[in-house]
Amino acid sequence: MNDHPTSEAAATDRYGDGTRAVRAGFPEPVKNEPTLPGPVFAAHFHLPGDVSGPYTYGRDTNPTWTLLERAIGELEAPGQDVETVVFASGMAAISAVLLSQARTGDTVVLPDDGYQALPLLREQMEAYGIVVRTAPTGDDAQLTALDGARLLWIETPSNPGLDVCDVRRLVKAAHGGGILVAVDNTLATPLGQRPLELGADFSVASGTKGLTGHGDLLLGYVVCRDPELASAVRRWRKIVGAIPGPMEAWLAHRSLATIQLRAQRQWGNALAVAEALADRAEVSGLRYPGLPSDPSHKTAARQMSGFGSVVSFTLPDRAHAERFMAALHLVEDATSFGGVRSTAERRGRWGGDAVPEGFIRFSAGAEDPEDLVADVLRALGQAASGA
Repeated sequence: MNDHPTSEAAATDRYGDGTRAVRAGFPEPVKNEPTLPGPVFAAHFHLPGDVSGPYTYGRDTNPTWTLLERAIGELEAPGQDVETVVFASGMAAISAVLLSQARTGDTVVLPDDGYQALPLLREQMEAYGIVVRTAPTGDDAQLTALDGARLLWIETPSNPGLDVCDVRRLVKAAHGGGILVAVDNTLATPLGQRPLELGADFSVASGTKGLTGHGDLLLGYVVCRDPELASAVRRWRKIVGAIPGPMEAWLAHRSLATIQLRAQRQWGNALAVAEALADRAEVSGLRYPGLPSDPSHKTAARQMSGFGSVVSFTLPDRAHAERFMAALHLVEDATSFGGVRSTAERRGRWGGDAVPEGFIRFSAGAEDPEDLVADVLRALGQAASGA
């Protein structure tokens, strides 16, 4: 496949999100070729003579990755010069940033209420002699742990508690001390929040979730402006071989075309569900950054253009929560989020998250809002009756 330049890449900043999404990363049109070339399945490429050109060996580069990386970069930082590196999963992307930047004796600051697998990564970093400090996402508490750090890792909104921190404030404080800042943007997606525009050095996400939205692939990515930082992340990918398959990369790129359509419906549904839950006596700890009553709403509204698909809340106990989950008809009991079909789970079943036994993480899909709200309210009523 020819390495065509991205079509109108320099002008993407003048388009709206929907227009940008349906064209992101597409090559210049060539007569009799598809608008989005199919996945390239190749372990090696023709390489006579001296090593040159963009494609040499399948662990290093692939034309299908190239188009997807361009597309994600256009969504994360429209009209800006950035570099994107795609990975086999979100955790591969997270690990690549942290482990490519931190060395023995360095200090890394993590949220103590972030994604469930972060403690596993913390154990590994500490085994390498990296000092790890933690603090909550809410109230910008990580500011208290920055002194002398090498890298600050932010997760906002946090998963699963949905706390939000002021990214600009944390970035300003970190950069004042020469500290790199990475933001996990999985819950927000590039349409809901753009960490690089807020000053972060890295925007990192699991593309498994809302970015691709169909629950049919695993993917991760890292976007940054600094070519040296990108080079270190890409080198880490090469060393550990955490590369996406070409079919997954192609499916992800195909799915980007509908991200605005999916996100707008999902965000609207999440707000509708949150508003319905707010009136229920058995519901406590309701969190959704889009609710004006949410503790994080003011901060979220300053830095986000959309508040995501995830709502969290707590039912009285484990049995009550399990009755609720069993009574749902339109909502799948599954551990992921960001898909076109609504999902939910009693998060405490996994262990590792500091949440009550009745805590529910709910991800709104693209169903009709009236149907989704009715299903949730019916299931709540059935759960409350003990049926």
